[in-house]
Amino acid sequence: MKFLRKLLVFILIVIVFGGAAIWIIYYFKNIEKKELTYELRKNTNGSYAELEKGFTHYELDGPDSGKVVVLLNGFSVPYYIWNGTYEYLTSHGFRVLRYDMYGRGFSDRPNVTYNKQLYFEQLNELIDQLHLKQPFNIAGVSFGGLMAADYTAAYPEKVNKVVLIDPAYNFDHPSTPELAENFLEALDPEKRALSQMEDFKYPDKHPNWVEQYRPQMEYKGFRHALVSTRYDYGSDNNKIYTALNNAHKQVLLIWGKDDKTVSFTYSKDIQQVLKTEFLPVDDAAHLPHLEQPDVVNPALVTFLKK
Repeated sequence: MKFLRKLLVFILIVIVFGGAAIWIIYYFKNIEKKELTYELRKNTNGSYAELEKGFTHYELDGPDSGKVVVLLNGFSVPYYIWNGTYEYLTSHGFRVLRYDMYGRGFSDRPNVTYNKQLYFEQLNELIDQLHLKQPFNIAGVSFGGLMAADYTAAYPEKVNKVVLIDPAYNFDHPSTPELAENFLEALDPEKRALSQMEDFKYPDKHPNWVEQYRPQMEYKGFRHALVSTRYDYGSDNNKIYTALNNAHKQVLLIWGKDDKTVSFTYSKDIQQVLKTEFLPVDDAAHLPHLEQPDVVNPALVTFLKK
């Protein structure tokens, strides 16, 4: 009995000290120390809309009479991922909206489950509050492409044409427990920041990309938004793109041939279930609109104006 008591005491001590060590490591590694405040936001570009789940950071420009185009950002990069394309579309007469999805950029990070419904509600509320004409055109890059397909299938009456740029594919539920994934993200935030350069074929041409990305990581809730999205958004490739095909929309699929983030080979899988116009982009990786804007941006205008 004495041996068992000593063993139990030893195990308890290990658990207590182990837990304390993990908490200390987490505390010092966790860079999410800041809150998003009014004072901070008033010194940023863009505008803010107060929605049910919090403030949404957005930018809206172009003539009031122009066809509306909504741009959806990627998994973790805010709306600046559309720099260049946003200005190009507005200069060609479109009314263009881009915004930071909840958890990204300067939008709020509500402590909720980041599932499809959350993302759909944010977009629907924003469209209504800004009184934008419907049906509108929708374009998404990476995760935004996946969401554009899902959203159009769910609300076909709201959408006119669809543009998918290197859309996320095999966006599966991770195998590790969610709590462990959150902890691992906290241990090495720089890994996620630096990994953004993998989206380019020529990262040296975008020297400020990581520097531009890092600030959003310091605000509480960023990591939860990303981790919850991976675990709770839910996706089934065939169902998503089959449902979009059944919505009978004009779709333009654009893909960088040298994409290592979402392999170019998936473009063939999508086209097996979804009727699209297809633009393969030479000499570009995951973000062809940034690496080959002279190819992608005119193609967007041509498609949207047809």
